Amino acid sequence: MRVIAGQAKGIQLSPPPKELAIRPTLDRVREALFSILMPRLEGARFLDLFAGTGANGIEALSRGAARCTFVDSDARALKLVRGNLVRARLERGAECLKLALPKDLRALRGSFDIVFADPPYAFAEYEALLGGLQTYAVLAPEGVFILEHARRAAPPERVENLLRTRQAEYGDTVLSFYGWEKRLMADG
Repeated sequence: MRVIAGQAKGIQLSPPPKELAIRPTLDRVREALFSILMPRLEGARFLDLFAGTGANGIEALSRGAARCTFVDSDARALKLVRGNLVRARLERGAECLKLALPKDLRALRGSFDIVFADPPYAFAEYEALLGGLQTYAVLAPEGVFILEHARRAAPPERVENLLRTRQAEYGDTVLSFYGWEKRLMADG
Protein backbone atom coordinates (compact mmCIF):
# COMPACT_ATOMS: atom_id res chain seq x y z
CA MET A 1 0.00 0.00 0.00
CA ARG A 2 1.62 3.21 -1.19
CA VAL A 3 0.83 6.82 -1.98
CA ILE A 4 0.22 6.85 -5.74
CA ALA A 5 0.84 10.48 -6.72
CA GLY A 6 1.60 13.98 -5.49
CA GLN A 7 4.12 15.25 -2.97
CA ALA A 8 4.21 11.94 -1.04
CA LYS A 9 4.32 9.75 -4.17
CA GLY A 10 5.84 6.34 -3.55
CA ILE A 11 5.74 6.46 0.26
CA GLN A 12 4.83 3.05 1.66
CA LEU A 13 2.03 3.22 4.23
CA SER A 14 1.82 0.86 7.17
CA PRO A 15 -0.73 -1.89 6.59
CA PRO A 16 -3.39 -2.64 9.17
CA PRO A 17 -2.72 -5.34 11.73
CA LYS A 18 -4.88 -8.43 11.15
CA GLU A 19 -6.80 -7.97 14.41
CA LEU A 20 -8.29 -4.68 13.15
CA ALA A 21 -10.13 -6.34 10.23
CA ILE A 22 -9.59 -3.28 8.02
CA ARG A 23 -10.08 -3.74 4.28
CA PRO A 24 -7.98 -1.01 2.63
CA THR A 25 -9.02 0.34 -0.76
CA LEU A 26 -6.97 -1.43 -3.40
CA ASP A 27 -4.29 0.70 -5.07
CA ARG A 28 -5.91 0.28 -8.51
CA VAL A 29 -9.30 1.41 -7.16
CA ARG A 30 -7.71 4.38 -5.37
CA GLU A 31 -5.83 5.32 -8.54
CA ALA A 32 -9.08 5.26 -10.55
CA LEU A 33 -10.93 7.22 -7.85
CA PHE A 34 -8.35 9.99 -7.75
CA SER A 35 -8.17 10.19 -11.54
CA ILE A 36 -11.90 10.98 -11.44
CA LEU A 37 -11.52 13.44 -8.52
CA MET A 38 -8.38 15.21 -9.75
CA PRO A 39 -10.15 18.35 -11.07
CA ARG A 40 -11.78 18.85 -7.65
CA LEU A 41 -8.79 18.18 -5.36
CA GLU A 42 -6.70 21.36 -5.38
CA GLY A 43 -7.53 23.23 -2.17
CA ALA A 44 -10.42 20.88 -1.32
CA ARG A 45 -11.71 20.02 2.13
CA PHE A 46 -11.69 16.19 2.16
CA LEU A 47 -13.49 13.94 4.65
CA ASP A 48 -12.36 10.31 4.95
CA LEU A 49 -15.10 8.35 6.75
CA PHE A 50 -14.32 4.84 8.07
CA ALA A 51 -10.70 5.90 7.49
CA GLY A 52 -8.99 2.59 8.35
CA THR A 53 -5.36 3.14 7.33
CA GLY A 54 -6.00 6.68 6.11
CA ALA A 55 -4.74 5.86 2.61
CA ASN A 56 -7.56 7.70 0.81
CA GLY A 57 -7.28 10.92 2.81
CA ILE A 58 -3.49 10.79 2.62
CA GLU A 59 -3.73 10.43 -1.16
CA ALA A 60 -6.02 13.48 -1.23
CA LEU A 61 -3.56 15.55 0.83
CA SER A 62 -0.64 14.39 -1.30
CA ARG A 63 -2.50 15.51 -4.44
CA GLY A 64 -3.34 19.00 -3.20
CA ALA A 65 -6.33 18.87 -0.84
CA ALA A 66 -6.06 21.74 1.66
CA ARG A 67 -7.17 19.65 4.61
CA CYS A 68 -8.48 16.24 5.50
CA THR A 69 -10.49 15.00 8.44
CA PHE A 70 -10.11 11.28 9.14
CA VAL A 71 -12.97 9.59 11.01
CA ASP A 72 -13.01 6.09 12.46
CA SER A 73 -14.71 4.47 15.43
CA ASP A 74 -11.60 2.50 16.44
CA ALA A 75 -8.83 4.33 18.31
CA ARG A 76 -6.29 1.76 17.02
CA ALA A 77 -7.19 2.63 13.42
CA LEU A 78 -6.74 6.33 14.16
CA LYS A 79 -3.32 5.59 15.67
CA LEU A 80 -2.45 3.84 12.38
CA VAL A 81 -3.72 6.87 10.42
CA ARG A 82 -1.56 9.23 12.52
CA GLY A 83 1.48 7.04 11.93
CA ASN A 84 0.85 6.98 8.18
CA LEU A 85 0.42 10.76 8.13
CA VAL A 86 3.84 11.11 9.80
CA ARG A 87 5.36 8.62 7.33
CA ALA A 88 3.99 10.65 4.41
CA ARG A 89 4.92 13.96 6.10
CA LEU A 90 1.34 15.17 5.69
CA GLU A 91 0.31 15.87 9.30
CA ARG A 92 -0.33 19.54 8.53
CA GLY A 93 -3.92 20.03 7.52
CA ALA A 94 -4.97 16.68 8.98
CA GLU A 95 -7.37 15.99 11.83
CA CYS A 96 -8.32 12.60 13.30
CA LEU A 97 -11.66 12.07 15.06
CA LYS A 98 -13.01 9.02 16.87
CA LEU A 99 -16.70 8.94 15.97
CA ALA A 100 -19.32 6.23 15.53
CA LEU A 101 -20.99 6.54 12.15
CA PRO A 102 -23.52 7.46 11.02
CA LYS A 103 -24.92 8.76 14.33
CA ASP A 104 -21.95 11.02 15.15
CA LEU A 105 -21.96 12.95 11.85
CA ARG A 106 -23.47 15.81 13.86
CA ALA A 107 -20.13 16.20 15.67
CA LEU A 108 -18.32 17.30 12.50
CA ARG A 109 -17.65 21.01 12.15
CA GLY A 110 -17.95 22.70 8.78
CA SER A 111 -18.70 21.20 5.41
CA PHE A 112 -16.51 19.27 3.01
CA ASP A 113 -16.01 19.45 -0.75
CA ILE A 114 -15.32 15.73 -1.07
CA VAL A 115 -16.64 13.10 1.32
CA PHE A 116 -15.38 9.55 0.88
CA ALA A 117 -16.81 6.62 2.86
CA ASP A 118 -15.44 3.08 2.86
CA PRO A 119 -17.54 1.31 5.50
CA PRO A 120 -17.15 -2.39 6.26
CA TYR A 121 -18.88 -4.47 3.61
CA ALA A 122 -21.38 -5.64 6.29
CA PHE A 123 -22.49 -2.01 6.83
CA ALA A 124 -26.17 -1.49 6.05
CA GLU A 125 -26.98 2.05 7.25
CA TYR A 126 -26.57 3.74 3.88
CA GLU A 127 -29.76 5.79 4.13
CA ALA A 128 -28.81 7.08 7.59
CA LEU A 129 -25.33 7.98 6.32
CA LEU A 130 -26.62 9.86 3.27
CA GLY A 131 -29.35 11.49 5.34
CA GLY A 132 -26.85 12.61 7.99
CA LEU A 133 -24.63 14.24 5.36
CA GLN A 134 -27.62 16.43 4.52
CA THR A 135 -29.12 16.98 7.97
CA TYR A 136 -25.82 18.15 9.46
CA ALA A 137 -24.63 20.03 6.32
CA VAL A 138 -21.49 17.86 6.10
CA LEU A 139 -21.40 17.88 2.30
CA ALA A 140 -20.79 21.31 0.76
CA PRO A 141 -23.33 22.66 -1.78
CA GLU A 142 -20.97 21.90 -4.69
CA GLY A 143 -19.65 18.74 -3.02
CA VAL A 144 -19.44 15.12 -4.08
CA PHE A 145 -19.94 12.05 -1.90
CA ILE A 146 -18.29 8.77 -2.87
CA LEU A 147 -19.30 5.47 -1.29
CA GLU A 148 -17.12 2.39 -1.69
CA HIS A 149 -19.10 -0.83 -1.33
CA ALA A 150 -19.34 -4.45 -2.43
CA ARG A 151 -21.08 -5.22 -5.69
CA ARG A 152 -23.72 -7.23 -3.78
CA ALA A 153 -24.61 -4.20 -1.60
CA ALA A 154 -27.59 -2.08 -2.54
CA PRO A 155 -27.08 1.54 -1.50
CA PRO A 156 -30.03 3.74 -2.46
CA GLU A 157 -30.07 5.70 -5.71
CA ARG A 158 -31.43 8.68 -3.83
CA VAL A 159 -31.86 9.88 -0.27
CA GLU A 160 -33.68 13.19 0.02
CA ASN A 161 -31.69 15.61 -2.21
CA LEU A 162 -28.64 13.42 -2.82
CA LEU A 163 -28.72 11.42 -6.05
CA ARG A 164 -26.37 8.74 -7.29
CA THR A 165 -24.86 10.14 -10.47
CA ARG A 166 -22.31 7.50 -11.39
CA GLN A 167 -21.03 4.04 -10.51
CA ALA A 168 -17.67 2.53 -11.34
CA GLU A 169 -16.96 -1.18 -10.82
CA TYR A 170 -13.57 -2.76 -10.10
CA GLY A 171 -14.07 -6.49 -9.57
CA ASP A 172 -16.21 -6.85 -6.42
CA THR A 173 -15.63 -3.21 -5.45
CA VAL A 174 -18.01 -0.47 -6.56
CA LEU A 175 -17.64 3.29 -6.21
CA SER A 176 -20.99 5.11 -6.12
CA PHE A 177 -20.86 8.89 -6.65
CA TYR A 178 -23.58 11.17 -5.26
CA GLY A 179 -24.35 14.83 -5.86
CA TRP A 180 -26.99 17.36 -4.87
CA GLU A 181 -30.19 17.23 -6.91
CA LYS A 182 -30.55 21.04 -7.21
CA ARG A 183 -26.94 21.38 -8.37
CA LEU A 184 -27.39 18.64 -10.94
CA MET A 185 -30.56 20.25 -12.30
CA ALA A 186 -28.75 23.60 -12.66
CA ASP A 187 -25.93 21.91 -14.62
CA GLY A 188 -28.37 20.11 -16.93
